[in-house]
Amino acid sequence: MNKQKRFAVILAGCGVMDGAEIHEATLTLLAIAKAGGSYECFAPDKDQSQVINHLTGKLMKEERNVLVEAARITRGKIRALNFYEPENFDAVIFPGGFSVAKNLSTLAFEGSDCTVDPEVELAVIASVEASIPIGALCIAPALIAKILPGADVTIGKDHETVKLIEKMGGNHHETNHAEVIIDEKYKLVTSPCYMLDAHILDIAEGTQNVVNELIKLM
Repeated sequence: MNKQKRFAVILAGCGVMDGAEIHEATLTLLAIAKAGGSYECFAPDKDQSQVINHLTGKLMKEERNVLVEAARITRGKIRALNFYEPENFDAVIFPGGFSVAKNLSTLAFEGSDCTVDPEVELAVIASVEASIPIGALCIAPALIAKILPGADVTIGKDHETVKLIEKMGGNHHETNHAEVIIDEKYKLVTSPCYMLDAHILDIAEGTQNVVNELIKLM
């Protein structure tokens, strides 16, 4: 009997505008389960840089914690990112959402000159060194391109984001709904998800395609 594949899922809060994209996060977990795998979720234990009213799109005068907010998606079953150890998993996945560019990095504020959260950078580099395949959805491939020199990635067709990726040293490949780009060197699988004008069915297909390709790379 084949050993059950173990996935780590790195979340960045809860809600597309200031946290993890909830559809991408939830459908990633579903895709893993449908593929017969298991998952454990992680998030940085840090304050959000912004809190957004998702009804109005306006900033709110509140303080929220990335880990506490991400626990909303996982029904409380989540650990701080500093507990992530690649040797305990067969793959790791980063769903998207603006928090990737606001909390996992400063991409939203500083563009190609951004910095990456040290725990996030360590998790990515440690995964590569341990030969653990990495999945990245939506805007998350731009984060990976900042960390891994010359990575082949996709965020779809958004030209401004493509320019940022290329300025950071990444190699961008244009894709449509649910398509994936595979970087064999880094064992990296990326897909655009909501970086395109996507339907939730596209997200379901895209996350499943990423999970399936990660399993092939294990």
